[in-house]
Amino acid sequence: MRKLVLALLACASCGSAEKGELYSSEGMVWIAPSQFLMGSQEDALDAPRHEVSLDGFWIDATEVTNEQFAAFIDATGYVTDAERTPTPEELPGVPEEALVAGALVFRPPITGEAVDLNEFWRWWQFVPGASWRHPEGPGSSIEGKAAHPVIQVSWRDAQAYCKWAGRRLPSEAEWECAARGGLSEKRYVWGGEQTPGGIWPVNIWQGPFPQRNDQLDGYAATAPVRQYAPNGYGLYDMSGNVWEWVQDFYRPDGYGPAGRLRKNPQGPKTSYDPAEPGMVKRVMRGGSYLCSDVYCRGYQPGARMKSTPDTSLCHTGFRCAKDGPAPDDR
Repeated sequence: MRKLVLALLACASCGSAEKGELYSSEGMVWIAPSQFLMGSQEDALDAPRHEVSLDGFWIDATEVTNEQFAAFIDATGYVTDAERTPTPEELPGVPEEALVAGALVFRPPITGEAVDLNEFWRWWQFVPGASWRHPEGPGSSIEGKAAHPVIQVSWRDAQAYCKWAGRRLPSEAEWECAARGGLSEKRYVWGGEQTPGGIWPVNIWQGPFPQRNDQLDGYAATAPVRQYAPNGYGLYDMSGNVWEWVQDFYRPDGYGPAGRLRKNPQGPKTSYDPAEPGMVKRVMRGGSYLCSDVYCRGYQPGARMKSTPDTSLCHTGFRCAKDGPAPDDR
C-alpha cells in the first residue's frame, strides 16, 4: 500500500512540471530558465522573499551516494577533512592532545530525560575516527549502504568531488528553484499537505525529539536515494534525508533586501554569522533525517542552515550542478 501511494504521489508531482523540465542525462536533470519567488513562506526568520530569475542549469537527480564518493576517493586518493588531523593553526587554543581526526555524530539523550531544545550540545558529540567510511565512529561502516547519500563530508570535500566530476555545487538560488519543483509558495516540496494519503513522503524525525524517533517514514537515519517520490522536476530528497551543501557564503541577510528581481544571484561576497562573528560559514539546504517540527523546519524549501566549510556532520552531504547547454543544444 505504501509503495502504491508513493507511486501515485510521484505521478502527481511530475504532472506539475512544465514541458522541457524533465530532461535527464548522466544522472542529472535539466532545470529550464525560470523565475520564482525565493525565501521562506513561514516568516522572515530565514530571509525576506524576493523574485529570482535563473538561466537553465543541470542538477543531480539525487544526493551523491557512498558508491559515487568511493569512486572519487579510489581515483584521486583524496583525504577528507574528517580523516585529517587538524593543525594548531586551524584550531588555535585547542590542546594538542585534542587535535585528532573525527567528526560530529548525533547521540540521542536517554529516553524520558528532560531536555532543553536550546541545549543542542546534549545530542551532538565529536567522535574521533568518525568519517564518511565510519559515519558513527570506529566500528560503524557503510557496508550495504552504497545507495545511501555520503555523509561526514565537509563543504571543502564536496568542492573537491565536484571539481573531479567536472561539476560544481549549486548556488543557493538554483538549489531552492530545483527543490520547489515548479510549485509556487508551497510549504513542502511535494505540495501543501504534510502527509498526503497518510504517508510520510520524506525522511525526517517523527516522535519526541531528540529522545525517540518513531520512524514513521521507515528510517531512523539516512535512507537510500530514490526511496521517496521525486518532486515535480524529477529530483529526489530535496527535502529531508541529509542537509546539502551549496556554494554560497552565509549571511542572515544573504538574499539581500526584498522587492527587487535578482538575476542568477551568487550570494553574498563575504560571510557573517552574528552567533559566531569570527567564523566563515557556508549555506546548507534541505534539512535531514534529524529535522523535527518541534525543533527544525529545515526540510521546508525556504529554510536554510549554515556551518564552517571544514565541518563534517552525520546528517550532511551534497549534490552537484553544472551549467548548460540545454538538452536541445547538446
